[in-house]
Amino acid sequence: MMNKIQENRNHAQFDYVFRTVEERGVRLIRLWFTDVLGRHKSVAISPAELETVFEEGLQFDGSAIDGFSRIQESDVLARPDPSTFELLPWVADDEASGTMFCNITNLDGTPFAGDPRQVLQRNIDQAREDGYEMFCAPEIEFFYFANQENGLQPIPLDQASYFDLTTMDVASDLRRHTLHMLEALSIPVEYSFHEDSPSQHEIDLQYTDALNMADSVMTLRLAVKKIAIDRGVYATFMPKPLNGVQGSGMHTHLSLFSEGKNVFHDPSGNLSLTGQSFVAGLLYHAREITAITNQLVNSYKRINEGYEAPRYVSWARNNRSSLVRIPVHKQDKPDSARIEYRAVDPACNPYLAFSVMLAAGLKGIKENYELPPEATTNLYEMSRAEQKELGVASLPANLSEALDEMEESDLVREALGDHIFEWFLRNKRTEWNEYQRQVTPFEIEQYLPNW
Repeated sequence: MMNKIQENRNHAQFDYVFRTVEERGVRLIRLWFTDVLGRHKSVAISPAELETVFEEGLQFDGSAIDGFSRIQESDVLARPDPSTFELLPWVADDEASGTMFCNITNLDGTPFAGDPRQVLQRNIDQAREDGYEMFCAPEIEFFYFANQENGLQPIPLDQASYFDLTTMDVASDLRRHTLHMLEALSIPVEYSFHEDSPSQHEIDLQYTDALNMADSVMTLRLAVKKIAIDRGVYATFMPKPLNGVQGSGMHTHLSLFSEGKNVFHDPSGNLSLTGQSFVAGLLYHAREITAITNQLVNSYKRINEGYEAPRYVSWARNNRSSLVRIPVHKQDKPDSARIEYRAVDPACNPYLAFSVMLAAGLKGIKENYELPPEATTNLYEMSRAEQKELGVASLPANLSEALDEMEESDLVREALGDHIFEWFLRNKRTEWNEYQRQVTPFEIEQYLPNW
């Protein structure tokens, strides 16, 4: 019965795509997917090819994409997901274009192990077998800078701060235009405002299921960058582009639903026992998953400097130095029960980040992990001895340490699969080694005159 329902749903989605392409005079359909690091990839087809691609997929050389196939097993298929079809709002009316996210499969139709989107789908399917569905809502921070040559110090467009109203500057127009584009792409926005640092902004997306949200994060990053380039500036989701100011995070609110009900809700207004075990799983496996949620060398500059970036593995209701925040929700609004994981940054691959967070939380539920005591004091003001006495661990201090933790993690290997797990470790070890060989401006400034 369920297969028949799904078949009918897919048929209706295909019909909608074909009808829209014809009625709107669509001339190109862009097929989107991501590599293992979360970089956007695209290939365009004409409407004449659409039916064939739906039926057979689009074959391409996977060995040319980072983290995909080896040379001897190179060809894969891109299979568009019709439920993700949208018209691109930034093209001219006489050049109408559509877009769809793709799943990547092997030539025999089986899921390709190097496809991050299907890694998330597999983890979602496993959660569904346990009776759960994860919903999330990220708070995505980023910077606008004046356009310039690579390698020069980035120049902010303003010196505004948190919630400042900057009605006459370029950045306000950029953000407003971006919101219109996101709405046109069926991505609802909850909030948007100027963040703490100069030229830093935040866009908060409305709650939806994890797979749709990962697609939305990818689309948002593309839209923000595209609109900035069109206005002669550039946008970056680099976690820490400026010294001495707050970096960019992607604090992510999470909830689990079962049979339409939020299982994090408790009538008392506190987090349910299921929710507490989920948080305990996140905390217990936090160091193991950090290489995925914070995948760049630069990610740890944000974490180590503090501000609102969590450095310590802890939870609290209102303490923003904690890794997990548990907001008190209204008793008459059970759907608002949620937790906030604060380590993630906007340079992550959202498909992989959501996968490991879901896997860690579910492990906590399955094995009934116990939630440690709440961190009620500012952990940044405590000595390391005091933190250890409370049983508070630190997140990895750099990418190398995070990779060491990940390499020993059965949970991360299972969540990602061997293909992506092994490739990610190799790629990031190379990145760290290259970084270690670089002489930085800090070293020149500190050591050249004195030694």
